[in-house]
Amino acid sequence: MMLARIHGVSVGAHPSFLDREGFGRREREVSPSEVEDLVAYQLGALSAIAAGEGVSLRHVKPHGALYSMAGRDAVVADAVARGVSGIDASLVLFAPPHSELIEAGQRAGLRTAAEAFADRAYESDGRLVSRSLPGAVIDDAGVVAARALQIAVDRSVTAHDGSVIALDAETICLHSDTHRAAVLASAIRRALEAGGVEVRPVGRHSDA
Repeated sequence: MMLARIHGVSVGAHPSFLDREGFGRREREVSPSEVEDLVAYQLGALSAIAAGEGVSLRHVKPHGALYSMAGRDAVVADAVARGVSGIDASLVLFAPPHSELIEAGQRAGLRTAAEAFADRAYESDGRLVSRSLPGAVIDDAGVVAARALQIAVDRSVTAHDGSVIALDAETICLHSDTHRAAVLASAIRRALEAGGVEVRPVGRHSDA
């Protein structure tokens, strides 16, 4: 938090299922009220920590299995959106493009931002390739940087079968647990800037 404040980096929340052993990537059968409560609890706790460091949260993105479930299930998506709006309706909700979570955020009156993944392989229908399959996570710096630039400039991504699919996104995700994530992040930044893309926090205009 302190480093983010010093360097002007926006901070967001990443709430997930209570699944430390599975790193939040295993789906759970939970009620809408449980989803709403866990999002509100985690978001509220992080907001308090941030406030103690003089930082305000800017965005929120469900993590792992919760993100996937909310993307396709309107009931889960609405519960996530309620959890967010009940704590801070000014937060930007990150979600897959054209997903249930995008629509739920809009219904709740939240600002939404469609998100794409630079280090994850896509199916031809726009879904992410399952992490259980080979090639689902991409850690080649050149490939990841090129994908980020394609997403930002061409508004598309090349799926694992070679097809090109439209992907209109406002923000790009790079997983911190992807091998050599820091190297990948630097490669992405260089590629975007070389391609004439201005990198700035979601919701902040270039003249801000």
